[in-house]
Amino acid sequence: MIHLLNIDLAAVDWARAQFALTAIYHWLFVPLTLGLAVVMGIMETQYYRTGQEFWKQTAKFWQRLFGINFAMGIATGLILEFEFGTNWSNYSYLVGDIFGAPLAVEGIVAFFMESTFVAVMFFGWNKVSKGFHLASTWLTGLGATISAWWILVANSWMQHPVGQAFNPETMRNEMTSFAEVALSPVAVDKFVHTVLSAWVLGAVFVVGVSSWYLLKQRHLEFARKSLRIGAVFGLISSAIIMLSGHHSAYTVAQTQPMKLAAMEALYKGGTDQSLTLIAGINPFAQPDYETQDEAPLKLAVPYALSFLATNDMNGYVPGIRDILDGYTKPDGTQEPSLEEKIERGRAAIAALAEYRKLSEKGKVNSEKFTAAMSDTATLNSTLSTLNSDISYFGYGFVQDRAQVVPYIPVCFYAFRVMVGGGCLFILLFLIILWKPKAWVYWVSIACIPISYIVSEAGWLVAEFGRQPWTIQDMLPTWVGVSQLGSSAVMITFFLFLILFTTLLAVEISIMCKSIKKGPEL
Repeated sequence: MIHLLNIDLAAVDWARAQFALTAIYHWLFVPLTLGLAVVMGIMETQYYRTGQEFWKQTAKFWQRLFGINFAMGIATGLILEFEFGTNWSNYSYLVGDIFGAPLAVEGIVAFFMESTFVAVMFFGWNKVSKGFHLASTWLTGLGATISAWWILVANSWMQHPVGQAFNPETMRNEMTSFAEVALSPVAVDKFVHTVLSAWVLGAVFVVGVSSWYLLKQRHLEFARKSLRIGAVFGLISSAIIMLSGHHSAYTVAQTQPMKLAAMEALYKGGTDQSLTLIAGINPFAQPDYETQDEAPLKLAVPYALSFLATNDMNGYVPGIRDILDGYTKPDGTQEPSLEEKIERGRAAIAALAEYRKLSEKGKVNSEKFTAAMSDTATLNSTLSTLNSDISYFGYGFVQDRAQVVPYIPVCFYAFRVMVGGGCLFILLFLIILWKPKAWVYWVSIACIPISYIVSEAGWLVAEFGRQPWTIQDMLPTWVGVSQLGSSAVMITFFLFLILFTTLLAVEISIMCKSIKKGPEL
C-alpha cells in the first residue's frame, strides 16, 4: 500500500526528526514558564498581604526570570504550529477541522490573555493599584496554563480521537462534539499530569537558584525564604502528581494498551501482573518480544501493574503479543488480532475508493436524470462497509507486526527516568524542609538540569509510546507527511538546530547574568 501513496520514507524520517527537535526545544521553556508563574504569584501575594518591599523585590526577581523564559517559549512554539502545515499537510487536511479548533481557541483566548496581562505585570508596578497588579500577575500565569490546556487537548485528541466522524464526501474527519474533544479523559489526565510536572520543575529551579545564593552567602534572607517556598510548593505538587500518575496509567491502559505494554516491556500479559522496577533491556535494539515471555534480569513489585492498569490487584493486563494476536477483554468483548485489523482497514480503504467512484457516477447520472437503482443500492452497501470498518482505517496502511510496536527501550527507560526523577525530587524537598546542609545545596543545583531531563523523558514516553500513529489507529505517521523531498526537510532541520541551539545558549546566558545580579534588595 505504501508505494501507492508515492511517499519518500526518508522525508518521513526527516519530518519526524524536525518536529521532535522543535518540540524538545520548545518543552525546555514551557515547564519553567508554568512553574515560575505560580512562584511569582505567591511572592507577590506576600507583598500584597504584608506591604513589605522585600516581597516586592523578590516577586520582581522571579518575574524577570519568567519573562526571559517566556519570550523564548513563544519563538519555538510558533514554529512548532507552522510545521503542521509545512511537513504534515496530509495530516492537517484530514483532521484540520478538529485539530485546529483547540489551537485556534488557544491563540484567540489564552495567548491574548497572556499578552495583555504580562505587559501590566512588567510595566505596571507604579501605574496600577497593588490589587490590580497582583491580579495581572496571577492572570498571566492563568493564561499560560489555559494555553497549555488547549495545546494538550489537541495532543490528547491525537492519542485518543473522540468527538469526530469521517465524512467520505469531503475526505476529512469532522468534529461532532467539541465537548468530547475538550473534556476527554485523556485530555484531563494529560493536562493535570503535565502542569503538575511543570510545577515540580519550577520548584526545583527555585530551590536550585536559592541554594546557589546560600552557598555564595549572598541575599541570604531572599534565598532562605525562596528556598522554603519552593520546597513546599514542590512537595505539594509532587504529592498530587503521584495521584495523577496512577489515574494516567489507568487511562493509558484503557485507551493505548500497546503504549503501556511498551513502557513495561510486557511481552506476554495476564492477570496478577507485577510492575517492573528495572530489567536488562538492551537500549540499542528492539527486544525479541515474539519469543520471550518477559525481559531478562527483571526486578518487579508483585500485583502493582494490575492495580495501576485496572484498579484491581488481580486485573488482566495485555502484553505486546496479546495485542498483536487478539485477546478477550475483562468485559467479555474480543479485541481483534493485528491481521484482522489490517484486513478490515484495507476493506475500509477499498470501500472508500469504491464509494467515491460510485458517488461521482451518481452525481453525473443525477444530472442526466438516469440514475440506476442498482447503483444506489451498491452505494449504500459500500457506505455501510466503510462505516463498519472505518475505526480500523489506519491499519490498512500497515505492512507487518513490527510496524505497530513502539520502540520498547526508549519507552521503558524514559518512563523509569521520569518516575525515578520524581522520587528524587520528593526526597530533596523533604530534606530541605527538614534540615538542609551544604551538600544538599549542591544537590539542589545539580537537580536543575536533571529536572529538565525528567520532564523531557515524560514526553518521550507519551510520543514514542503511540508510534507508529500520528492519530491513534487512524493515521500512521508515514501517511500524514507532506509530499516533500527529504533534502528540503533535512536542510530546514539543520537550520532549526542552529537557530534553537543559539536561542537556548542566549537564554542560558541571560538567565545566568540575571541570577548573578540577584534581586534588587
